[in-house]
Amino acid sequence: MTDIANGQNPFLMSYQTPHETVPFDKIKVGDYEPAIVEGIKRQNQEIAAIVDNPAKADFANTIAAYDASGELLDLVSAVFSNMLSAEASDELLELAQRIMPMLSEHANNIYLNRGLFARVKEVFDQKERLGLDTEQARLLEVVYDAFARHGANLAEADRETYRQLTLELSKLSLDFGENNLKETNRYQMLITNREQLAGLPEIAVEAAAETAAAENKEGWAFTLHAPSYVPFMTYADDRELRHTLYIAYNTKGTRDNAYNNLDIVKKIVNTRMAIAQLLGYANYAEYILEKRMARGSDAVYRLFDQLLEAYTPAARRDYEAVQEVARREFGDDFTLMPWDWSYYSNKLRIERFAYSAEELRPYFELERVKKGVFGLAERLYGITFTKNPEIPVYHKDVDAYEVFDRDGSFLAVLYTDFYPRQGKRAGAWMTNFKEQWVDPRTGENSRPQVSLVMNFTKPTESKPALLTFNEVQTFLHEFGHSLHGMFANSSYRLLSGTNVYWDFVELPSQIMENFAYQKEFLNTFARHYQTNHLIPGEMVHSIVDGSNFVAAYNCLRQVGFGLLDMAWYTRSTPFEGDVRAYEQAAWAKAQVLPPVKKTCMSTQFGHIFSGGYAAGYYSYKWAEVLDADAFSLFEQKGIFNAEVARSFRDNILSKGGTEHPMTLYKRFRGQEPTIDALLVRNGIKERAD
Repeated sequence: MTDIANGQNPFLMSYQTPHETVPFDKIKVGDYEPAIVEGIKRQNQEIAAIVDNPAKADFANTIAAYDASGELLDLVSAVFSNMLSAEASDELLELAQRIMPMLSEHANNIYLNRGLFARVKEVFDQKERLGLDTEQARLLEVVYDAFARHGANLAEADRETYRQLTLELSKLSLDFGENNLKETNRYQMLITNREQLAGLPEIAVEAAAETAAAENKEGWAFTLHAPSYVPFMTYADDRELRHTLYIAYNTKGTRDNAYNNLDIVKKIVNTRMAIAQLLGYANYAEYILEKRMARGSDAVYRLFDQLLEAYTPAARRDYEAVQEVARREFGDDFTLMPWDWSYYSNKLRIERFAYSAEELRPYFELERVKKGVFGLAERLYGITFTKNPEIPVYHKDVDAYEVFDRDGSFLAVLYTDFYPRQGKRAGAWMTNFKEQWVDPRTGENSRPQVSLVMNFTKPTESKPALLTFNEVQTFLHEFGHSLHGMFANSSYRLLSGTNVYWDFVELPSQIMENFAYQKEFLNTFARHYQTNHLIPGEMVHSIVDGSNFVAAYNCLRQVGFGLLDMAWYTRSTPFEGDVRAYEQAAWAKAQVLPPVKKTCMSTQFGHIFSGGYAAGYYSYKWAEVLDADAFSLFEQKGIFNAEVARSFRDNILSKGGTEHPMTLYKRFRGQEPTIDALLVRNGIKERAD
C-alpha cells in the first residue's frame, strides 16, 4: 500500500509492520469510515477502468482485473467486520449502522453495473474458445454467477427493488446481531447464598466471584456466556436456578424491550424470500442451494430423513436413560426437562465412564493444548508456529504467530483470541484479516492473515485456563478452518482458502475433531497442570469409549436446527404468524426433550439470521458425513500418516474453490462419500469386517 496525502489514517499509509499486518495499535474508531470511503472510491475507479477499456473483453482485462479490484476496501472492511464480532463497542456499533448499508450499496452498484456485466457476459459467452485452465474457468464461472445471482439480469425497475431489499436486509441482519449481543451481555444471575452453588466446580465458582467483583457486587454472578452458562447447567444442584438460567438464555430476543428480535425474524425471512423470488426462484432455499453440493432442498431433506430414521430410536433411548437417573431422585413420574438434560446426562456419563468433564480439565491447560494442536499440524504437515510480539494485536489477550512451511518459507500469520469479554459475540469462529492470492503484477504469492476467535474458560487468580474436553474439540474445529485458510494457494482471491461451497467449508474443521478421540494424539500434550502426569490410560479409554455418549440425541438436536432453518427459508409466501409456534412445529419431529412454549431459538439463531448459514445450517451434518468418510482413511493408514495428510492438503486444504468440491473430495478419497462411516462412528451401525 502506498502513502497518500490525506491525514494520518493508518489504513491509508504503508503499514510498516511485519508481513504488512494490520496496525491495530494505531487504528482509532474514527479511521474506519474515511478508509472505507476511500476504498470504495478506489474500487470504483478500478471498475471504471475495466468498463472503459477500449480493448475487447477477455479473461485478463475483465475477469482477473475484477478479482484484483477493491484491495483496500477488502482489507478495511475485513478488519471492521471482525472487530464488530470480537471487540465491539457502542461507538463501533453505532458506526456500523452507517457503514454496513454503505458497503451493501457499493456491492449493488458493482453487481448492477450494466457496462461491467456486459463485459463479464461477453467473456462468459465465449468461455469454450478461450483455452482457460481449470482455475481460470472456475473463476469465470464464479464471477458470472455472482453477477447473475445479484440481479445483473433484472430489468431496470426490478434492479431498484433489488437495491432496496438488499439494503433493508443488511440493516435487519445488523440489528439482529446487535440485539443478540446486547441481550447476552446485559443479563446476570447474582447469587449471594453460598449453599446455592452446591455441585459447581471450584473453577466455575471462582470465575463467578470474579465476574461479580468486577462490577463491585457481592456474591457470584453467572452470565449467558458459554464458559459461565454451560458449567452452571451441567453441575449446579439447584434445579430452580438451572431453570431460571435456562429460561433467561432461551428467551433472548423475545422480551418486551429494545432488543426484541421477533419482528426482525419475520422481516429477515420475508425480505430474503422477496429477493429470491425477484431473481426467479420459488424461495430462498432454492436460490441458495443452487450453488451447493446438495443442489436443492430435496437432497437436504433426504439427508435429514436418513438421519432421523437411523438415529431417532437411539435418541429416544438416550433420553430414557438420562431420565432414569433423574427418577432415582424424584420418582417414577418425573419428566426430564431441558434444564435437567446437561445435569443428569453428566451424572449418567460418570456412571458409565467413570469420569466427569471437570476431572478432565486439569489435563487440558490451554498452553499445553495449544502446543498439542500446533504440534499436530507440525506432525501432519511440517508447519511451525512462532509467536511474534512485534505484530500488533487488537486486545491484550490476543497473540500473533508467524507460521512457516516445511521448507522454512513464510506461510501465514495466525492470531489467537481465546477468552470471552464484553463486546465479543458468543461462539467460536475463524476468519481472515487478509486473503491469499497471487499478485498478477509481480507474481508474488501474497500470504493470508488468519484469526481464531473463541470463548474459552478464562484463567482465575489461582488457576490457569483449563479447558473442558468440548473446548478442546472446539479448538480443533476452528483450527481446521484456519488450516484451510493458511494453506490457501490459489491465483485469485475469490477462489482462495475458505471461499468454497458452504456445505464443503466444514469438512476441514470437522475432520480435525476426530483427533480429540485418538490416544496417540492426547498423549502428546494432555498432562496435569500441577503434577505434569500424563493423562491416565483409563481416562483416555473412557474418553474414547464415551465418544458416542448421547451421540444420537446430539445428532437429532443438529437435525432440528437444520429443519428449523429449512422451514424458514423454503417458504414461498410471507410469514406473519407466531414465530415461537412456527418454530415448535418446524422441528417437532427431531425434538427429544419436552418443548417449552415461551422459549425461542430463532430470535437468537445468529447462524441463519445474521450469519452466513441461511438455508445452509444442514452443512454441519452434510460435512459430518464427509469428515467421517474422510477420516476413515486416516484410521486405515494411521492418524499421523504423512501420505494421507499430504493428499488432504494438496487436494482439499490448498485448493480453495478452484474446482468443484466433489471433484476435490473424490480425488482425495477415491470415492464419493456415503453415510455409512458416520453411522459406524456413532455406533448406530456395526463396522463391516
